[in-house]
Amino acid sequence: MPVPDMNDDNTASTTSKTAKPLASQTLFRGLEVVSAVADGCRTVKEISEKTGITFSTTHRLASALVEVRYLRFEPRKGYRLGSRLVELGFMAYRESPVTVTARPFLEELAAQTHDTVHLAALDEDEGIIYLDKIGGKRPIEVNTRIGGRKPVCCTSVGKALILDDGRAAWKKRYQQEAEKGLAGRLTEDEWLAAMANYAAKGYSFDMDENNDGIRCVGAPVRDASGDIVASISVTSTDTYTDAERMKELIPLVQAVAKKISVQLGAAS
Repeated sequence: MPVPDMNDDNTASTTSKTAKPLASQTLFRGLEVVSAVADGCRTVKEISEKTGITFSTTHRLASALVEVRYLRFEPRKGYRLGSRLVELGFMAYRESPVTVTARPFLEELAAQTHDTVHLAALDEDEGIIYLDKIGGKRPIEVNTRIGGRKPVCCTSVGKALILDDGRAAWKKRYQQEAEKGLAGRLTEDEWLAAMANYAAKGYSFDMDENNDGIRCVGAPVRDASGDIVASISVTSTDTYTDAERMKELIPLVQAVAKKISVQLGAAS
């Protein structure tokens, strides 16, 4: 009768322990591949260079993601996001209480102003993320999309999301984004002074800070605890929105933000 190997349990345990990190690593790499495609990478070479993953591993991961419909591949066109991601995106969109609650009020604001209206939330790692967008009736194109991300410091929705944070947190965030070249055209002192004014008055501006010629008025959305959980904005161009109209938009945007907040349980 064979003598049992006293190391078998240890070996099995070690294998089990190493399998989990390896599986997690594969998962994270797969997500990096998806993100690279979302950022516009179309070939295995481009994805590999963007992510730092080896060419062969990138090819293997991309092929597996195509099989499960997280990516799709077209000859001569390369990789695109797959139908399964679209399905999941719509599911997440429908299940978001903020998005569902805000939608009719955003439509009302868009109809009233004829401008593009956004709903956004804070994504600590990636700045802000757009939860919803309603296009305006003016002949302009606003370079934003649902699920898209932008910096905090140079967007009105971003500033509105951090109105409660205070000077020390504002300064830290500005310096972090400035190091990446994302803080906008205002100096640190100018930006901090503007933030203090916005926090006191409950709104925020983007005066050509994110894109030339684009102007936005933002306001925070709060939940039952009083915390800022989202923000909204009206976006137009300097052709249609001079300094006087920016001032006129403030109470309109604030009123809609307040309506959404009340629906989320905030004090009326």
